[in-house]
Amino acid sequence: MNSLTPFPGSGRPTQDVVAFHRTELNVILSLYGRMVAAGEWRDYGISSLRDVAVFSVFRRTAENPLYRIEKRPKLRSRQGEYAVIGMDGQVLKRGHDLRTVLRVLERKLIRPVDLD
Repeated sequence: MNSLTPFPGSGRPTQDVVAFHRTELNVILSLYGRMVAAGEWRDYGISSLRDVAVFSVFRRTAENPLYRIEKRPKLRSRQGEYAVIGMDGQVLKRGHDLRTVLRVLERKLIRPVDLD
């Protein structure tokens, strides 16, 4: 299955763009739901561009994204097509497997338990 999909009916010449597949979105939205339930995240945005698909995560709607989950198919044969990028632009994790890359964000769900 090709990760490039055209935007039909957009009024411009059909141009291939990178997009997340349904299975990839299921993995991302599963994590997103858990983070919303934990009170960490509140909003998201999805962008599909020519070279990259981006899932941006926000704490509040009007802010800059806390994290960006990117898919760059051109990097598939190198360091991996998936990356998690922090607010400051630093790559937190990059790899070939989306679930493995997203584990860097799941650490936020693990909270210390006070045993008083």
